[in-house]
Amino acid sequence: MASALKNLSHYDEDSLPSAADLRFGIAVADWNAKITHALYQGCLDTLLKHGAKEENIHMVQVPGSFELPSAARLLAGAHKLDAIVAIGCVIKGETNHNEYINNSVAMGLTNLSIATNIPCIFGVLTPNDEQQALDRAGGIHGNKGVEAGATAIRMAALKKQLQQGEKSKIGF
Repeated sequence: MASALKNLSHYDEDSLPSAADLRFGIAVADWNAKITHALYQGCLDTLLKHGAKEENIHMVQVPGSFELPSAARLLAGAHKLDAIVAIGCVIKGETNHNEYINNSVAMGLTNLSIATNIPCIFGVLTPNDEQQALDRAGGIHGNKGVEAGATAIRMAALKKQLQQGEKSKIGF
């Protein structure tokens, strides 16, 4: 569903598992800092709200979104993590640079998830202009960072559940 039709900060809080025993990495791009720092705050607040301990959340900053997969890999090597969130914002602009960066970041995070068995969450905005980014970083469409934090909790909990041999429940 397009974010224009959905508030990115809305999720079923009651169905989210506790993050009390989970460890997270967050890589944040400094490019478009006004936007990415708002996304980071939404993600961090969500993790803490659901029980994550500050000492179990490791954050690094990188120059831009292209560096997010590398930062995620460095986080995975430095800490025992249950999930990693990559936060960035690549605004379309006048050239096609956004397509190359967004595809590279998405593929890098996907490959890292598979190679390390650590869920890597794509918390990267890919808007056409700055206003669309602001609308999704705490504006009229909520905060994609909140959605990324909630996704990280769900995926980290799923990883733990499956490692402990518990069967997954499908919901019907």
